[in-house]
Amino acid sequence: MQLTEVTWRDAQRMPDDGNRYEAIGGVLHVTAAPKWRHQVVGARLLRKLCELLEDPGHGEVVPTPGVEFPATGEGVQPDILFVSNERRHIVEEAGLVGAPDLVVEVLSPSTAKRDRGVKRRLYERQGVREYWIVDLAENRVDVYRFGSGTGTGPEVNLKPERFRRLLPVRLGDMQVGTIDLSAIFAPGFGDSPR
Repeated sequence: MQLTEVTWRDAQRMPDDGNRYEAIGGVLHVTAAPKWRHQVVGARLLRKLCELLEDPGHGEVVPTPGVEFPATGEGVQPDILFVSNERRHIVEEAGLVGAPDLVVEVLSPSTAKRDRGVKRRLYERQGVREYWIVDLAENRVDVYRFGSGTGTGPEVNLKPERFRRLLPVRLGDMQVGTIDLSAIFAPGFGDSPR
């Protein structure tokens, strides 16, 4: 008996039950709704990215959109992404169809292995230019730069750059600002006193 591979279209037909459904490599991945600190850190990053990328008019930053990769039938729901003006053609009403410039995933205990493994490889092969993994346990951001996205050669950085204090925000090869990670990872209402 042959099993049917799951596509992004199949994942979109799953119940609206608070879970995130993604299709990667023909496999359905289900993730529970994120916890408080995950959301606080994500919201802080979103605000800073909007300030550095969206407000100056470089493109748009959005939280938790659907991203479809139609050539392979895969699709995911990252925590945050940025689409530059250059790639605005991939934006459709239901979400993105194609690779955004920047994808940000905030790790949860249940998603860490997938975000560092299968999703990193997905973003790399689909043409995402830069991928940030936000590690709440280590208070750091791992940045993968997968190249210029021009298809001119393998410019892939297989090891991440690790940032604990100042995180550079880039538009292609140009740095447009930095994010103070101490403010991003600062304790919030849901954190117990340290």
